[in-house]
Amino acid sequence: MEGQSGNGSALLHRRGPAGPVLSLGQQWRFGGELSDAAAFQPSFADNGFDEVTIPHCVTPLSWQKWKPVDWEKVWIYRRHFQVPEEFSGQRIFLHFEGVMAAATPVVNGHTLPQHLGGFLPFHYEITDLLVKNTNVLALAVDSKWLNVPPTGSPKGASSIDYLLPGGITGSVQLRAVPHIFISDVFAKAMDVLESKRRLEITCTLDAAMIVPGPFRLTATLFDGSRAIAAASGDLAIERTGETQTKLTITDPGKVTLWDVNEPKLYDVVVALSSNGKPVHEYRTRVGFREARFELDGFYLNGRRLQLFGLNRHELYPYAGRAMPPGVLRRDAQILRHEFNCNVVRCSHYPQSEAFLDACDELGLMVWEEIPGWQYVGDDAWQELAVRDVRDMVRRDRNHPSVIIWGVRINESHNNPAFYRRTKEAAKSLDDSRPTSGSMVYHSTSDWLQDVFAYDDYHSASDGSVGLIEPVPGVPFFFSEAVGQFSYGSRGFHNIYRRAADPELQRKQAVYHAQVHDRALANARYGGVIAWCAFEYGSLLNDYAAVKYPGVADVFRIPKLGASFYRAQTDPKIRAVIEPDFYWDFGPETPSGPGEQAAIFSNCDRLELSIDGRPHSVLHPDRTGYPRLRYAPFFDNLTFEGSRKPELRIDGYVGSALLLSRSFSADRSTDQLLLRADDAELVADGSDATRLVFQAVDKFGAPRPFVNGKVKLTLSGSGVIVGDNPFDLGESGGAGAVWIRSAAGRTGLIRIDAEHASLGKRSVEINVRSV
Repeated sequence: MEGQSGNGSALLHRRGPAGPVLSLGQQWRFGGELSDAAAFQPSFADNGFDEVTIPHCVTPLSWQKWKPVDWEKVWIYRRHFQVPEEFSGQRIFLHFEGVMAAATPVVNGHTLPQHLGGFLPFHYEITDLLVKNTNVLALAVDSKWLNVPPTGSPKGASSIDYLLPGGITGSVQLRAVPHIFISDVFAKAMDVLESKRRLEITCTLDAAMIVPGPFRLTATLFDGSRAIAAASGDLAIERTGETQTKLTITDPGKVTLWDVNEPKLYDVVVALSSNGKPVHEYRTRVGFREARFELDGFYLNGRRLQLFGLNRHELYPYAGRAMPPGVLRRDAQILRHEFNCNVVRCSHYPQSEAFLDACDELGLMVWEEIPGWQYVGDDAWQELAVRDVRDMVRRDRNHPSVIIWGVRINESHNNPAFYRRTKEAAKSLDDSRPTSGSMVYHSTSDWLQDVFAYDDYHSASDGSVGLIEPVPGVPFFFSEAVGQFSYGSRGFHNIYRRAADPELQRKQAVYHAQVHDRALANARYGGVIAWCAFEYGSLLNDYAAVKYPGVADVFRIPKLGASFYRAQTDPKIRAVIEPDFYWDFGPETPSGPGEQAAIFSNCDRLELSIDGRPHSVLHPDRTGYPRLRYAPFFDNLTFEGSRKPELRIDGYVGSALLLSRSFSADRSTDQLLLRADDAELVADGSDATRLVFQAVDKFGAPRPFVNGKVKLTLSGSGVIVGDNPFDLGESGGAGAVWIRSAAGRTGLIRIDAEHASLGKRSVEINVRSV
């Protein structure tokens, strides 16, 4: 039966309609490009196909130089399976979490309707198509450039700012349910700041037959295993198909509000019974919180909270969008706890529920939006976009982390008829959240939405980051800023590669500090969700098909640009000293960091020493950054580097020394850092963890511009997903692969890494049974 992948993804499996689930994650046969229509027939001999585990990308990828021609084809997958005995007498659904970009399933030779769109789940009832013995599911995956959001522009893949490698990007399951079952539950928390708060619950039932009643629905609110409130009601099922009914829990008692600092979650279980006997139940997770946008900013649970965040693409090296839940969840942990964001924008498409689950648990607020990037297609294309709004809202409206629906195509022209439909589609399913969409036009004419979000890329008169005045009369915040924009000139030419210009790299964190500081100057600015967290595959303003606006690279390894975000946390939680430079005196920086070297820290005072001798005492630059809670420090760090000086930075709060960091200029003592995100995986064949390798000095600080290859050797029950050997020169001295478990094989994985000058390192990862 169902395998639960590791790293926290079990929550995905315990929510939704109850009933047995058969995971179809393993033992897929992948035939590559479809060349023979006979491959859809059950009798087709597929023993020559490759055996793969999903999620799966249709073509091998490196971390750069992606070519759409490699995946823009129709591909064939096949899966043989038997229906478990416990499914007998029940309705059976075939559920796909995501297929990029169109899917045509064929079950035992019966072709099902094609599903268009790669970002949201879809399902088919296949009860009458199954046989007792072996069943065969053939799946045609069309990854061509289709008339489907976000694609479809006649200009092809270079017309949108992200690449979309094809494949089965999420789970595939058989789900068994009764003939009458609860198919959906929306639990909407109302008046949460009042003593008479309530939970309004909309239940959707799906009936394959009319059964004499009476039926009873009971909704119970749980805090862990403790039931704290409930509501019940009788209903009659008078027709086949879907029926909706509502329950209200009017007095949930004293609940803890979901907040960015205390993301309290509750469970709601709705049970259907007939004549006192259980028929079916549905479980979902909720949080009680009030999120509203006003003219003077954003309010969470009645207090004004400045939005402080980054945009995120759900694209990965080597795999495209085909990563398991644990890897997807890791991004939320980086954003919340490493970069200290309180909000993330899911740009520019709905992202995985595994990521949203982690946002719920971590207190990371979410802007979620429909697929698109500037281009709006024809009537058929727009019809799919409206469907995407419905599917997105229906899937994710119980997530308390989601605070706003993006129902406009990113940076598109106004289209009143179209955007009236998308807004109405969202409001019909969830009237508790506002709608928005990123704008590059500073006008509310024919705009239609609730909150004005602006993508601001312009320079102030002095060449620093500029921010436009808010649009009058509506809530306003910035949905993008910084990115690769060339402040002081025009265009998007700032390519922040770790392997490139160190002076340009240092500017990135300063620009991000400027935009967040200036957003605090006007109460009308609700905050900034800057561009962006992680680098990603793109053909626009790219270098080798990678876009470089991320404060972390494609491997999620922080760059200098992340130094600002890493310092924006209370020193009582974590003291931080993050230089916005490399302490290096090689040919790229022969005189060191230079005259105006920035250090980001949450300390009150920094004391710097060079080779053990006091150099300077620094205080935050409150003149240049008067509003930031933790402003940067600046110092003249220009030196003659032949003597290989050693830097020490001591950070104080008051008179207390909280943190000391040292940095070596002596490359002869450099070493190889090797680190796995997780110490344990499960043996389902898809669970994976990132393995980071990086050139560092003897104190563990990053060393840039290191050449040579890292050679990895794996022994045990796993495989390496990524380039091996890995060329550090291409990535500026840091990189990663992912280590994936092997299906059904437990035990220890050992990875040995070797570099010609940095030496050897090893890590071990345990693989446990599912």
